[in-house]
Amino acid sequence: MELPTKTIETRYDYYKIIPWFIKKASKIIGKEYMIAPSERAIVFAMLAWMLRDDLVAQEMGFDLNKGILLTGPIGCGKTTLFKILKECKFNKSDFEIISSRQVVSEFLKDGFDIIDKYSFTSNGDNVRNIKSFCFDDLGTEKITKYFGNDCNVMGEILLSRYELFKQKKTITHITTNLSAKEIENLYGKRIRSRMREMFNLFGYEETSVDKRK
Repeated sequence: MELPTKTIETRYDYYKIIPWFIKKASKIIGKEYMIAPSERAIVFAMLAWMLRDDLVAQEMGFDLNKGILLTGPIGCGKTTLFKILKECKFNKSDFEIISSRQVVSEFLKDGFDIIDKYSFTSNGDNVRNIKSFCFDDLGTEKITKYFGNDCNVMGEILLSRYELFKQKKTITHITTNLSAKEIENLYGKRIRSRMREMFNLFGYEETSVDKRK
């Protein structure tokens, strides 16, 4: 992903938004938030997606009706970026972040009710509401057994989310260290194909610095 090489029309003043975002991000993580030159396009595109800026989306080639599949090496800042954007509380984009490992742990305890949980949530009147989720670290969870049968929990949830995407335009986000081929090997061609429909692919470079060090 690259920044536009020319001046473009936007819905918002990013010359004001980006300094505000860096200040906000630094406060959230407790240290200065640094954006490497190779990561500026990703941050800009993520901000534009959260702000629902259709002019930037058109220029940079992503779809506001799809979620974000954010890929990159371990420690490059994928999860941190989503957490910061969530805390920024853009009123047009709201989502919950849940690790894929935690989803599988819940499945081992509660069974197939968890598939439904991450498709719908219930309010106090038992009315089911569709929610947006960011499934963090997809691929780090393990294939588990349920009553002796193998169950690819996240694969089942992604299929469920795909149906909601097609029927209700429900948004799902994902962070992962996996390549496209690794996703196919782990979840199958069917899910990989559906993920192409569901997500914009935003990727950090493989040479991105491990910010945890």
